[in-house]
Amino acid sequence: MPIQIKELAFVFHPVTDVARARKFYEGLLGLKTGVQIEFAPGQWWIEYDIAGQALAISNAMPGTPSASLTLEVANLDESLAAARAAGATIAFEVMEFPPCRLFAIKDPDGNQIGLHQRKAG
Repeated sequence: MPIQIKELAFVFHPVTDVARARKFYEGLLGLKTGVQIEFAPGQWWIEYDIAGQALAISNAMPGTPSASLTLEVANLDESLAAARAAGATIAFEVMEFPPCRLFAIKDPDGNQIGLHQRKAG
């Protein structure tokens, strides 16, 4: 019998420095904090709600940098300019596809985040 999946629980990015990560996720990406749990002094689990899905960051769980998250943005060119202005690491430059455009940045711990915009029509 296959495993019965109910829903996506969360996407997880391991981080080492929570204050630095929060500056990236809340400052540059503008994400709003949802769940915040301090397991032990300085050991955090923080979730950001993105359209009803949770992106979690934590320095309390082991993990390796991920490259599996892509976020839809309102304006790709403005997002690229904002990322450059903030000094974000650009993982790859804008790529063009028939239905969309995207580029990727890395958070301070090397987690790659794609920024994507669907084309009109």
